[in-house]
Amino acid sequence: MSAWLASVVMLAVVPNVCVLPYLAYRYGGTSASREALLNDKTFVFLFVLGWLPAHLLTLALIWAIATGFGKQSLKEVLGWSWSPSLGLWRSSALAVFLFLVTFFLIAIFGGQKTDLDRILESSRAVAVTLAALAVVTAPLVEEMIYRGLLYSAFRRALGQWAAVVIVTSMFAGLHVLQYWPNAGAISSITLLSLVLTLIRARTGKLLPCFVVHLVFNGIQSVIIVLEPYLRTLFEVWRHEPVNTVIFNLRLLFF
Repeated sequence: MSAWLASVVMLAVVPNVCVLPYLAYRYGGTSASREALLNDKTFVFLFVLGWLPAHLLTLALIWAIATGFGKQSLKEVLGWSWSPSLGLWRSSALAVFLFLVTFFLIAIFGGQKTDLDRILESSRAVAVTLAALAVVTAPLVEEMIYRGLLYSAFRRALGQWAAVVIVTSMFAGLHVLQYWPNAGAISSITLLSLVLTLIRARTGKLLPCFVVHLVFNGIQSVIIVLEPYLRTLFEVWRHEPVNTVIFNLRLLFF
C-alpha cells in the first residue's frame, strides 16, 4: 500500500516540480488560471514530460520494496513469467479483443471531452510524448503496482476475490478523474482493470497482464500518432468533417 501511495504522490508532485522553473520564467511569480495553463502549450508539454521521472522514481521504489534492495529476485516476487495457458500471442490477441470492445463501449456511451482530451489536443509534441509514455513506462509501472504489489498484498490478507475487487476498483477509480465525464472511457478502463486483475488471479503471473496492457495502450498510441493523417484521409473520403468514435479512443491511456 505504501508503494501505491508513493506512486500517487509522485505523479501529483514530480510533474508540478518540473514546471516550476518555466512558471517562474513565464509568469514571473503571478498566479495563472487553470484555463490559461491548459492553453499554454509549453506548460502542458513540460508537465506531461514530468510524468517520465515520476514513473522512473516509482519503478525504483517498486524494486526497493519488492526485492528488499536486491535481496530477492524481482521476477520471482512479482511472478514475472508466462502462464502455460496465456503466452505472448494469446495475450496480444486478448488485448486486441479488449480494444474492439472498448470501441463499442465508447460508441454506446458517447465520448464527452475531458481534461486529458484537452491535453492531447494541446500540441503534437504533447500527443506524441503521451503516446510514448503510454507504451514505454505506464503499463510496466501500473502492472507492477496494481497487479504486482497490491494484488499480492490483498490476496494474502483478504483472499483472492477480495483482492480482485479491491485492485480492480483502485485502478479504475484513480482514472475516473482523468476521464470524467466520459462514461465510455470510464466503463472501458474499468473493464480493462477487471480483465487484467482476473488474469493475475487466474494465472498467478504478471507478465501476461503487462503484455495485454502494453498492446492495448500500443494500439491507442498508434492511433494518436497517426490521427492527423487518418483525420485528413477520412475527410477526403467523406468530403465532410470527421466525427467518428475511433478518435475518442485516444482518451484511454493508463
